[in-house]
Amino acid sequence: MADTASSAAAGTGRTFANAERPVIALAGNPNSGKTSLFNLLTGLNRKVANFPGITVERVVGSTRLPDGRTADVLDLPGSYSLFARSEDERVARNALLGRAAGTPRPDVVVAVADAASLERSLFFVTQLFEVGLPVVIALTMGDIAERRGARVDAGALEEALRVPVVAVHARTGAGLSTLAARLGEATVRTRPFRLPEVAQAAVDSVALTLAARRELPPLARSGEAMRLLLHARKDDPDLKAAGAETQARVEEGRRQLEAARLDREALEAEARYAYARDAVAAARPVASPGPHLSERVDKVLTHPVIGPIVFLAIMGLIFETLFAWSAPLTEYIEEGQAWLQGVVGGWLSDGMLRDLIVDGVIAGVGAVVVFLPQICLLFLFLAILEDVGYLARAAFLIDRVMRGVGLSGKSFVPLLSSFACAIPGIMAARTIESRRDRLVTILVAPFMSCSARLPVYALMIGAFFPAAYGGWALLGMYVLSVTAALVAAWILRATLFRGEASTYVMELPAYRLPAPSQVLAAVVSRGKVFVTQAGTIILAFSIVLWALAYFPRSETIRQEADARIEAGEDADAVEAWASGAQMEQSVMGRMGKAIEPAIEPLGFDWRLGVGLVASFAAREVLVSTLGIVYSVGADADEESVPLRERLQADRRPDGTPTYTWLTALSVMVFFVLACQCMSTLAVVKRETASWKWPLFMFAYMTVAAYLGSLIVYQGGRALGWGG
Repeated sequence: MADTASSAAAGTGRTFANAERPVIALAGNPNSGKTSLFNLLTGLNRKVANFPGITVERVVGSTRLPDGRTADVLDLPGSYSLFARSEDERVARNALLGRAAGTPRPDVVVAVADAASLERSLFFVTQLFEVGLPVVIALTMGDIAERRGARVDAGALEEALRVPVVAVHARTGAGLSTLAARLGEATVRTRPFRLPEVAQAAVDSVALTLAARRELPPLARSGEAMRLLLHARKDDPDLKAAGAETQARVEEGRRQLEAARLDREALEAEARYAYARDAVAAARPVASPGPHLSERVDKVLTHPVIGPIVFLAIMGLIFETLFAWSAPLTEYIEEGQAWLQGVVGGWLSDGMLRDLIVDGVIAGVGAVVVFLPQICLLFLFLAILEDVGYLARAAFLIDRVMRGVGLSGKSFVPLLSSFACAIPGIMAARTIESRRDRLVTILVAPFMSCSARLPVYALMIGAFFPAAYGGWALLGMYVLSVTAALVAAWILRATLFRGEASTYVMELPAYRLPAPSQVLAAVVSRGKVFVTQAGTIILAFSIVLWALAYFPRSETIRQEADARIEAGEDADAVEAWASGAQMEQSVMGRMGKAIEPAIEPLGFDWRLGVGLVASFAAREVLVSTLGIVYSVGADADEESVPLRERLQADRRPDGTPTYTWLTALSVMVFFVLACQCMSTLAVVKRETASWKWPLFMFAYMTVAAYLGSLIVYQGGRALGWGG
């Protein structure tokens, strides 16, 4: 925790249920300053994982209490209510009730309330009163409220709510030590208002049936009864688990409300907002004088014409900067990897152990680290835009376009990010609240033409397309990638993910300067998650692919190579030949030959088959693999003239060219549509908490790639193009 809050609240003598390691939960609306407060309390002392069985993140940090004990701080998902209609709301509610697996019930709740949107925040706070836990309110955004002429008196609000209220600045830490000192004064409240008599009687009737449920805290029964009566759908898991008697009381209560002509959906909201308005009136007697800065700026940035222009300019600048800044960093990492491989290779004698460490382990670690510059830079820019308040406006602008394929505006930034690399794009999809939209976005993001495909495009276009048409061919690949992503999204939303489009209601937060510490924390957190979780899978896949390319070894090839070198042949040329020969008879080479009959209709031979298998490590590996199998050398790149010449000169047994411009086009179409990237699959597994979705994604994209390439090649031949 920061120094200003290094003494948290146990100095007033409250006894915590988790005596050895108390648990403090932070709960509040999105954009209320909750996560900023969490970052100030915990610094970088955090663990990020998923709640068991779902994709909602469980973020836990640690802080020191004044008596020297360590407390866990749980950052609950931002929610507007505890109705448990979304996955985030359900997770927050279950955690507060002690029903989240692997998460102890909190000892105290810090309710984060936005002073600039106080009435809406208090709606949520009154729901927190009903979970039966001690509550203290952290009042944030006071500076924004004051600039709007709506200053909040924390003392008056405390008197109105009858729980401790502390004004804090979630970015600078002002007031944090006071909040820490008052955690022990947190007060258990019950519902601060009563419903109409008929509704209240129905709630009490349902609550009586919940008494037998030991997992439900006694003080939380009335709140749970009201939720089940007024809001639970028939398929609500808690309603099903409550038993027949509770379900019967709920149905009876709803009939009584209908007979009394009471709108059960609006009943609770009206009562809560009435209470919240009274509390706000007591704490904020001064009304806002009129439009503030955010509203004036929004007239420009959300304008139907000017807004998209500004948005495209900002996105263009970000991705130009992303490429420009990440390229040298990536080169340094690759050079460092090559240097380390050379040093370690020099220490070890020739043999399997040397090759495993150099080409398996070190190359595998490099395959993880090489993505960090793009990931960290992308999340740096996204964190700044989000902290400033612009990201919400960008999603709002693009929402109408994305709705045409069944997605929302929040899907745009992850898809756009995937042009640099699908991995950070997929990770950025976690900002999408709707699980359906998030999954569809993740499943189509790899279609976007990432930078790893560029070496494949460059090799094929450079070798087989006239210079005058090269740019058009490259543009065509990018147009195809976007079209494929949008069509796939539309199909998925119309089939596997059927249902009404999620209602997209987004709060436009006030503009503010980004807090460097919060931006840094977000970048470090995302980078750490990638390295520790997706990175382990990538490393394992790298070693497996190395083994496929290494075994079995042929001593005959090695002996022939040594003899040719001793006879005076060029050592580099002989080693290149030996590498190609070893690759051909390896498991990977045999796999390439085994799939040759299946890929021959696409215009591919066994060598390209080997490239397809090897490029599962990363798409650009196709180029170096072709360099090996054509005995040009593993260091061949997309600009390699010898490799281009070998591809152009290669012939089939009947004397016809193995490669033509049509074959090259078929290869590029395949790589546009296929998911040839183990790192992407690893990240999808991490983000969806299941192997089901990455395997499904790999399967359907492979089918799409095969069909697309087949149509291009066979259709072109039928028209007499390209031989």
